[in-house]
Amino acid sequence: MVIVGDNRGILIPFLEKVRHNQSRLSGLRLLHTHLKEQELDQEDLMDMIFLRLDSIEVLTVSEEGYPKSYAYAHILPANKQEQMYSISSLLPWDQADFNPKEVIKSLEEELERTSAKTSEVLEENRALLISVDSAPKKEQEATLEELKALAQTAGLEVRGFFIQQVKKVNPAHILSKNKLAELEVLALQKGASILVFASELSPSQLRNLTNITERKVIDRTQLILDIFAQHAQSRAGKLQVEMAQLKYTLPRLIKQNRALSRLTGGIGGRGPGETKLELDRRKIRTRLNKIEEELNQIKKQRKTARSLREKSEIPIVALIGYTNVGKSTLLNTLTKSQVLAQNKLFATLDPTSKKMRYPQDREIVFTDTVGFIKNLPQELKEAFSATLEELYPAHLLLHVADASHPHLAKQIQAVENILKDLELQDKPKILILNKWDKLEEESKNFLANQYPQAVKISALHKEGLEELMQIIFRKLF
Repeated sequence: MVIVGDNRGILIPFLEKVRHNQSRLSGLRLLHTHLKEQELDQEDLMDMIFLRLDSIEVLTVSEEGYPKSYAYAHILPANKQEQMYSISSLLPWDQADFNPKEVIKSLEEELERTSAKTSEVLEENRALLISVDSAPKKEQEATLEELKALAQTAGLEVRGFFIQQVKKVNPAHILSKNKLAELEVLALQKGASILVFASELSPSQLRNLTNITERKVIDRTQLILDIFAQHAQSRAGKLQVEMAQLKYTLPRLIKQNRALSRLTGGIGGRGPGETKLELDRRKIRTRLNKIEEELNQIKKQRKTARSLREKSEIPIVALIGYTNVGKSTLLNTLTKSQVLAQNKLFATLDPTSKKMRYPQDREIVFTDTVGFIKNLPQELKEAFSATLEELYPAHLLLHVADASHPHLAKQIQAVENILKDLELQDKPKILILNKWDKLEEESKNFLANQYPQAVKISALHKEGLEELMQIIFRKLF
């Protein structure tokens, strides 16, 4: 391919025939001329990185058009010095010693070796997790640990992390061009085809990022939506997920671009809304109206069911808590049920109610609800309002927490914040520290002092449940 430019530069068109494997180079070299005695500049290096060029080379020419000097650069595989690329200085044309064929072959082999598969996960599901925030590094590391759990639940293989502490997030690209270049090289070195951002990307940030990188770009909200899409079982659950997906997509339909095409299919774009994500605004709004009508019908049905429970005067106890703390396991243990309980985030989406009879011939209805998470996306709060409404008629809330989690206090606070948002902060509740059996004695003593009113249990091993039931009984009767 020959591209003609002018004395200001050249415009590289969309390259259709490049390799689309994001963990390999594109299979193209770029050799271009400089009319002045100029070395490779920053723009050259950015082109090399973002287009995954095998190499970029510059040839300076005399006024008569004869070659004078030559320089080259190529991306480097992962190295201890954390260098992104190798770049030469200008050399006389007749002294140039760069052998592109050998260098690129060696480079490809090393990239293939360092990004070799470590599992059966497909290449398109290898991810790099990114946090760009003003928060301290340790706080960002904790954020990425939770994002890693979300990514793994969604079926991604996490290949690495990228943390950038900034005073102010770049409103256009979230990162500076130089930092984006670092990120792109790291993704290539790690063999990652998906960039997952811990913060929600605005429509303009998503569009700008996908105009720069060929990798799929998603954010935490899309990841959570994807998990919900995988786990939705009931008609109501599927409708709620579809509504959240469409509400997320709608503002991102401002302009047709690569970002929109990458919102469909695979991680960040699966589920009942998958084939609808390319609909235009009018069709999406029409679909949203229809979903809202169906969900309103479901709300009415659930309201009727709640009214019947209330008329029966059987007290209702709702299990709440951060995602994956063992709520479903506790429900199964207390009511001798077989509700799906998995060591996964958001395994439960649909509210499940089970009745139990306590020895004193008293009946109690226990309701399991969707797990909470900090910074719950607004789209999900709105979509799952029908599910969260199950909390309002409850006579008692059981706030289940994972005592073994390193960020227990933050998870408890996140749940309390959501209860406040729902105006449920004054509802009677019991704090339950689950997975107590996993703790060392020192940790048990510390948490017992921190949360003296909490009930310590192991739902899995049925420890502390008799004490819990006695406390529930006293609260209700």
